[in-house]
Amino acid sequence: MWTVVYMTNTREDADYIEKMLMKEGFLVKIKPISKNNDKGTCEVLVPRSEVEEAHILLLQHGL
Repeated sequence: MWTVVYMTNTREDADYIEKMLMKEGFLVKIKPISKNNDKGTCEVLVPRSEVEEAHILLLQHGL
């Protein structure tokens, strides 16, 4: 099951976080949740088993 680890205001921010997490070996999905799917709010998701490690990495990067 996938779990939200971060919410962004723009797709560009979501893509940045996705690349950062994937570089460290995480599986990542981005789910647009706004009406304007290309540029709006997005959820960044990882598998439930990787949530704690993903949170640690996000905190280390000041997110």
